[in-house]
Amino acid sequence: MARRPSLLPFSSRFQACLLRGVAAGALIMASGGTALAQSAPAQETASSKTDDIALDTLTVVASRSSAERAVDTLAGVSIVNRQELQDYTPTTVQDVFFGMPGTTVLQNGNSTQSSINIRGLQDFGRVAVVIDGARQNFTQLGHNDGAGSFFLEPALLSNVEVIRGPVANIYGSGAIGGVVNFRTKDASDLLQPGQQWAVEGNGEFGSNGPMGFGSIFGAARINENIDFFIGGTTRAQSNYEDGDGHVVPNTNYETWTGLAKLTVRPWEFHELKFEFLNFDSSYTTYNTALVNGEIPTTATQYDSTVTNRTASVAYNYTPENDWVDLRSNFYWNQVNQDQIKVAGTCSNTTGCVGDPRSFKIDTLGFDVHNSSYVDIGTVKNTFTIGGDYFHDDVTNEDNYGFGNGYNPSGERWVGGAFAQWKADWTSWLQTVAAVRWDGYDLTSATVDGTSGDRVSPKITVAVTPLEWITVYATYAEGYRAPAVTESLVSGEHPRVSQYFTFGFLPNPSLRAEVGKNAEIGVNLKYDDLFISGDKLRAKANFYRNDVDDYIEVDYFTAANPSCASAGWMVCYQYQNVAEAKLEGFEFEGMYDTGPWFVGFNATVSSGENKETNAPLTSVMPNTVATTLGTRLFNDRLTAAIRWQWVAAKTLEDLPSDTALEPTPSFNLVNAYVNYQATEWVTATFALENLLNEQYTQYQQFLPSAGITFKAGLRVVLGGDVIANATPAPIYK
Repeated sequence: MARRPSLLPFSSRFQACLLRGVAAGALIMASGGTALAQSAPAQETASSKTDDIALDTLTVVASRSSAERAVDTLAGVSIVNRQELQDYTPTTVQDVFFGMPGTTVLQNGNSTQSSINIRGLQDFGRVAVVIDGARQNFTQLGHNDGAGSFFLEPALLSNVEVIRGPVANIYGSGAIGGVVNFRTKDASDLLQPGQQWAVEGNGEFGSNGPMGFGSIFGAARINENIDFFIGGTTRAQSNYEDGDGHVVPNTNYETWTGLAKLTVRPWEFHELKFEFLNFDSSYTTYNTALVNGEIPTTATQYDSTVTNRTASVAYNYTPENDWVDLRSNFYWNQVNQDQIKVAGTCSNTTGCVGDPRSFKIDTLGFDVHNSSYVDIGTVKNTFTIGGDYFHDDVTNEDNYGFGNGYNPSGERWVGGAFAQWKADWTSWLQTVAAVRWDGYDLTSATVDGTSGDRVSPKITVAVTPLEWITVYATYAEGYRAPAVTESLVSGEHPRVSQYFTFGFLPNPSLRAEVGKNAEIGVNLKYDDLFISGDKLRAKANFYRNDVDDYIEVDYFTAANPSCASAGWMVCYQYQNVAEAKLEGFEFEGMYDTGPWFVGFNATVSSGENKETNAPLTSVMPNTVATTLGTRLFNDRLTAAIRWQWVAAKTLEDLPSDTALEPTPSFNLVNAYVNYQATEWVTATFALENLLNEQYTQYQQFLPSAGITFKAGLRVVLGGDVIANATPAPIYK
């Protein structure tokens, strides 16, 4: 049964959130003076701060082989690292991606679910979302985002890696838009060198709503071969006000999470990591725009309770030789959303007040790959082979309305294998060649399904004429199998009026999409450019992605026999179009001197249906974003201003048959201050939407929050379980 959000006074809920985050820290502080030998967290210097440039962060997201800096990757790769997550204290997943080129998060204020758009592609797995190696495949089709969504608390994150375009085909089937790889906190994020235990407590308050947040994380290194991590968060948000000062109804929600990880190294070179992640959230949602700031009386509203659970086991074998570097992950993910109708008129498509419905997906999967590093003459080669598989079991129940028609039950398996060869021919020439095979099968109890397979190639050539500049060109293809919902959605849509009805026709013969991406990019990295110790990092690219058999909704009139037999005036069906074209330009750069830093990002994109020359509704507005910051008082204080301009989406940018509304341009200005008061305590302050801009983001129907003040406190403690004790490895 779904539960309503708590009706306790907000002050009580906030106090609970804050106390949970701080009390454990105080307890550790009290006990640490008597039973445990404490050590201060390692202090960062100016030089280490400049190493925190996101484009300098090590990643394997582009190649899945040896780690390389993001600025050196031969693809559109962006990183949000741990330092940025701490400095900018994101409240929602949408906040995490502020200003990132080519990447937009869709997240309405009356729900905690998020969807990601990369380069104009979104929904149904076109962007593969991975949390600690586990695919997130939940779908709840509606008027807005939800046809490919996930649930995540940003305070759990240690870093985020994004790769744009089907160049990420080695990550699995479907990623013709790209891959977003979320990594949650681990013992290594808390434990400093030489520490045996560490605890981090956080408390935060936000003015607009208001909002309260608390978290506690702990890690212990039992010996060199066993470490343990456990923690959790709680967050409560009341209804916020938009830029005009109007309260936006039903933007309140509550979430709590729990995360546990155990890492064991039973033998030399072998590592096992066991993980369990739980996310719970409750809110009241609706899919209708406000009228005069109020929810229409006819709008259907649902009290919603969501649980997202993931259990996984990772096994890595990394002996000290060049032939074996084996990485694998086996996972189960379940998203279960229970809803109860709490407002709206009675109908045969949405049921009546009090009627329940539920949407559930269970995903079982694995991913395994090995890299070998072989020098042949003067050529340094990396050979990577691997495979992956997942099985979706969708079980949706709605005995009173249209939920089963919108979101049919069914099963789908998707699997593939790949091989990649990366060669460093000389200091100035590098190539990457890869090939991937994908196959899928989609079935339902009521409709015959479909299946298919394909081989997709990838080739990259990179030239480094000077040490500080690399130019690369890539051609890559990707393959996306149709989702259960796209193929099997059927039934009558909730009635618009007694005189007008329409519905959905299934299309089990849908063909898979094929993305064909051509990209030219430039990577820049230069140290000591103007003054000693400064750093310039930048990535820019032009891309064009032609998607064959692109799947989108089409409609027919009553002249269609299937429409006529159902008594509908219009019917909709997911269809393949011959080709969709998406193209654009992306830039990401940062200049850092240590005492001050400045960043600049930009995105220009477009897309069209090449059959009709009509624009694609999934293409997001152009954006420009900047960051200007300084570090003072021996790096104890960091202050930054972030500005983002988002272009308008006009009627000319939309196809004539879309229900989406155009949106005006807007500016967001946020200010952040972080002050490390002691070795243990850091205070954070933020003023978001500083201009109190009134705006509604494209593809969303609720106005966003107005000016918001946030203040937080982070306490970090660590030390030795027994002073000066060094446990021996168990395998020696």
